[in-house]
Parts: sequence; C-alpha cells; structure tokens
Amino acid sequence: MDGSGIYQTLESSEIFRGLDQKDIEKIAGLCREETFEPGQAIFRQGDTGDRIYIIAEGQVALERTVDLGTRKGNVLIGIIGKGRAFGCWSTLLGKSHSFLSSASCQKPTKAVCFKGTEIRALMLSNPALGVCILERLCFFLRDRMQSVYGAMERI
Repeated sequence: MDGSGIYQTLESSEIFRGLDQKDIEKIAGLCREETFEPGQAIFRQGDTGDRIYIIAEGQVALERTVDLGTRKGNVLIGIIGKGRAFGCWSTLLGKSHSFLSSASCQKPTKAVCFKGTEIRALMLSNPALGVCILERLCFFLRDRMQSVYGAMERI
C-alpha cells in the first residue's frame, strides 16, 4: 500500500471520515502499513501497546478471556472489517495501558497503524482537530462498549 492507499484507508475510516484533506494528509504521514495472515494475533489481552489500527482490507476478531469463577472462556466481542479501528486508545491520552481484549486475523489483513502518542501531539498542536477526533472517539467507544456488553450477555 502506497501513501495514497493509506490516505484512502484513513479517509474512509470510522474515526477520520469527513476530516479535511490537509488533516488526513498529516495523519497519513504518521502511519505505516502492516500485513497479517489468517490466525495471526495482532495483540493479546494483557499486552501493553501503543498502536491504533485501521483495517484497509480483511477481518479481525476481537475477543476477551473472562473468568467468572465457575464460568471461564473466550467471548467474541465482534468481527470487524474494512474501515474499522481498534487498538490502544489510551495512548491518545498520553497513558500506557494494557489491551483489554485480543485481536486476531480471520482473513489476510492489511491495516494502517499509527502510534497514539504521535496523533496526540498532532491533536495538541491543532486543538480544533483534537476536539473533532475526541468527539468521534467518544461515539466510537460508546459503540464498542455496547458490543462488549452484548458479548458479556451471551456468557
């Protein structure tokens, strides 16, 4: 994927869709592409990370291991595809954090990734962009939490 592919992935993503072209270009300059094979773990629950991913093509399963005393196992939070984002969101706040779920590829997957700290610096240098991204992040996280609650109800 070249620079235009990264730009297109960002432009059509749930987080950055609708941002000004110049802002997407700045974000694209902080990104790189990663490829994953089916079954490959991108990260595991409990790992510490600093990256956020946006799927350019493929599918990723988000799962959480739960231990409810007598009931233990893995809960599928969801399978996400093109344009969907996942990763370590707390790095946008300048905080390290452990992943609360695992992410593994279901199909050959290409993703655009960036370090949360680099996007944070961009957000701080451009407060209007920062507020816009944080607003989108709030809606995104609300939707993801609804998926988590739905998964927990299936236990």
